[in-house]
Formats: sequence, structure tokens, C-alpha cells
Amino acid sequence: MRSDAVKKGLDKAPARSLLRADGLDDSDFDKPFIAIANSWNEVVPGHIHLNEIVEAVKEGIIEAGGKPFVFGVPAVCDGIAMGHKGMRYSLISREVISDACEVMVEGHAFDGWVGVSNCDKVTPGMLMAMGRMNVPGLIVTGGAMEVGKHGEKSLDLQSVFEAVGSYSAGKIDENELRMIECAACPGKGSCSGLFTANTMACLTETLGLSLTGCATALADDNKKLAIARETGRRIVELAKKDIKPRDIVSKESFFNAIRVDMAIGGSTNTALHLPAISKDFGCPVTLDDFDRISRDTPHITSLRPGGPYSIKDLDLAGGIPAVLNILKDSIIDVPTGNGKTMGQIAAEGVVKDPEVLRSKDNPFHKEGGIAVLRGNIAPEGSVIKQSAVSPKMMKFSGRARVFECEKDAADAITSGDIVPGDAVIIRYEGPKGAPGMPEMLSPTSLIMGRGLGESVALITDGRFSGASRGGAIGHVSPEAYAGGPIAAVKDGDIIDIDIPARTLNVRLSDEEIKQRMAEVKIIERPVTGVQKKYRKLVTSGANGAYLE
Repeated sequence: MRSDAVKKGLDKAPARSLLRADGLDDSDFDKPFIAIANSWNEVVPGHIHLNEIVEAVKEGIIEAGGKPFVFGVPAVCDGIAMGHKGMRYSLISREVISDACEVMVEGHAFDGWVGVSNCDKVTPGMLMAMGRMNVPGLIVTGGAMEVGKHGEKSLDLQSVFEAVGSYSAGKIDENELRMIECAACPGKGSCSGLFTANTMACLTETLGLSLTGCATALADDNKKLAIARETGRRIVELAKKDIKPRDIVSKESFFNAIRVDMAIGGSTNTALHLPAISKDFGCPVTLDDFDRISRDTPHITSLRPGGPYSIKDLDLAGGIPAVLNILKDSIIDVPTGNGKTMGQIAAEGVVKDPEVLRSKDNPFHKEGGIAVLRGNIAPEGSVIKQSAVSPKMMKFSGRARVFECEKDAADAITSGDIVPGDAVIIRYEGPKGAPGMPEMLSPTSLIMGRGLGESVALITDGRFSGASRGGAIGHVSPEAYAGGPIAAVKDGDIIDIDIPARTLNVRLSDEEIKQRMAEVKIIERPVTGVQKKYRKLVTSGANGAYLE
């Protein structure tokens, strides 16, 4: 066992002495040592209940003959960080979490580990660490919260952001805004739609690194604790058999994950996370893989933000096994951490609600959730959640309204300065330029809330929340800070978007763009601390904002 490095032999007496101070005795030194990375905190609603899940994992580990050890990792709530400088730390936290897991697991020679996670950057960070270390591991995601209710209307965090836009447009009053604010997020768990946290939970289960049913079991559902307990038992078995993450996850596993992502209409943030995770597993996937798979994968459910359903609806309809069953002809049969293959799980999946989960012959959209657009603004690529775009916006030409930061754009939208036919450009918000590639849920929600969702586009080298919808194109690469041609766009230029054709262009010749780029003065925002390190190491959004 790996942990023999700290517990076996006379020369390990000092390490054993310290472990005895933790409460271990002689019998414990013959057991597999299993770490639990716990992102519990009292800040993020998706994490306030994780200690309960950790206790269930510990019970399973002990029952299977292992010795559990718990350590903490940070987590940023994107909703709380949204719209101020805190959002520049969100994507950065993915790397911090990944490093923290590696430091603790490798530093103490654990035989295996379980990541207890939930929200947007925590699950990807833990998955990156799994691929990098290749120590037996599994993930338990904490589950979604219940849907909020205001009368007969279902609510979630997206509802609150859009209500701010409706209030600024005079469509609702302050009392209505407050009622929505107070009702939208009723308790523990990740936000209830198919936003980034829940999308990544679904893809973790598809990768075979969460047990079946984990992704869609709600935070307050007792089956979440049962899954956590079984995960504890299972990780001891994996550690004893030395079955590592790279024995489970291959490039084909990532193709399965992308296919499920396209079928359920997941967050555009997966186009950052899956490429980064796959690099750490040694089998990189690219935006080209996303676009290729999206073109022949039907969108078979319609969850928030693009549709009416929530994660609870997906769970009741059969969860990820049911999705896999619908897609079984195109799912590659690979191993999982369950002890069953992906093909077996797909064959056993049952669709319990054929309206929430439609057949491939009757999809909500013929293509998958994400489209990758390229053109003279985004030669390396950009992404849009096409399943959350109005048919009226699938082809769009508009007048560029250029902003050098998110706040200026949000202020212009709120004041009514953005009108139908505008293409809002927000630049210098990319991985290096911001730095940290902040999400733009505030401006996208303001656009929707003001009733401009079918007449205004938003294009940025930053990224979007999983709750964003409408004609919102992100991850424009190269970013402005790195000399990308988005830096050449000026107010009044005509922007052409053609999602079916996968193109994004400004009506300028190559020579005009070249001349303008020669005159561009890159905006340099001063940075210190972790942002300074990140800016030096981070790569393009088209590369998953991976650190080299």
C-alpha cells in the first residue's frame, strides 16, 4: 500500500507517533488510509451540508476496513462573487483546489481518496487532481437544492438576476423583486437548474468517477447519503485492488462525457473544464471534439436555463442512466468506478418520463447544447449554449457596442443605452486580461430581464455562468489581452453571427483588422498575489484555460 511509506518499519516510528496523536492505534496501521477532500464551508449554499455527506463516506470507509482522514479545500460561490472583483478568483480557484488535493494526498501517501464536492470549480479541480496524481479516487457531489416557488412559478438563481433586469426596465416593482429574491434559493444544495455545478456532477458520473445516481440525487434526498456511504465502501475496494483513475477514464470516457453534455444541454463552462481535466488524464480533448459530437447528438431534455425543467425533474425521469440508455447506440463501453461498465449502466437505465427525457427521434433540438463558432473575431474558437438561444437569434447581424469591462456594459444595459440590434462586446475579461476569465451572468440576465433576449447579442473573451441564456458567445480566443482580433472591433462595426454555420465575424477585411491591431494599446490591469501567478501561467480559453 502507498501508505506503508508512513506507517511500516521501525524508521517510520516518528510518523506513527504523530498519527497516534491523531487518535490512531496499532490496529489502524494495517488498514488502507483513505483521504476525504471536503469543500464544506458556511459561505456556499451548495456546500453547507457536505459534512453530513462526509460522515456517510467515513462510515462506508470504516465498514470496508479503511481508515478515513478528512481535510478541507476552498470553494467560491460564483453567484455571490458575480459582478465584482471576486469573480476574477473563481476560475483561479479551480487550480488552487486541484493543487490542494494533490498536496494533501501525495504529501501524506494516502492509498485512496474521495472528493466531496458540489459547485462550479470544485468538482473540476478535484477531477484534475485525480488525473494528475492517478491515486485511486471517487467523487461524491453534494446535489442540487429544491426549486424555489413564488406562487405557481418555479424559481432559481437565474430568476433573481433576470428580475433585476426586469426591475431596471420598470416591468416589476421593488416588492416583486424582493419576493423573488427571498424565494428563489430555498435551502442547501447547488442551484437547481442545469448550471455548471450540476452539469459537472452529471459529467463526473458519466466519466465513471461518481457512483450511479449521484449526479442528480438532490442535496436533501436520503439517497445521497446512501450513495456517499457506498462510495466509502467502494473506494476501499479500489485502493486494495489498486484500481486508479487512469484505469477507469480514457479518451473514450471523455467522448461519452461530451456526448451526454451535448444531449442534456450543459453549461458552456464544460468547454473549459473537460479539456483541462482531460489534459491531466493524459488524453486531451479539444473544442473540435465538442463541435463534432454536438453536430450528431440530439438535445433530448430542456432544463433551466434554456427550458422549464430542473435537476429534480431529470432525477425523477431516470437521471444519467436514463440519458445513457437513450444514447446507448453512441455510448462507448468503458470501465467505471462502479464495478459495472458504461454499457451495462446504459442498458439498465430506464426513462421514467418521456417528456422530460425525449427519444432521439423526438428531441428538443436536433443538435447538442454547445456550438463552437470561429471567424475573424475568434480564429481559435468561441462557444455558445445554442440550446438556450431563441430561433430568432440563430442568425444575427448587429451593431457593435464595445466595452472594456463587464461593469461598463452592465451599466449601459441597465440605463437603457443598449437597444435592439446591438451586439455588445465585452473584452479584456479573458484568462490573462481580467485575469481569471470572470462570468458574465449579470449582463446576460439584464439583457433577458429587459426583454432584449431575441434582439441583442453579447460577445466576450470572458465566460458565462451556466445560468446564462440567449445570444451569449463566450471564450473568444485569442483574448484581447493576448492580441486577439476582438481587440480591433470598434463601436458601429457590423457583427455577423451564424450559429448553424458556426461562424462569428466582424465585417472588416483582414487588412483592416491588421491595421487596427497595429494601433491597439493593450489594457493592463495591475495584479498581485495569486492573480499575478495565474496570469503568467494560464493559457487560452480555447485550451481550457489550462496552466502551463
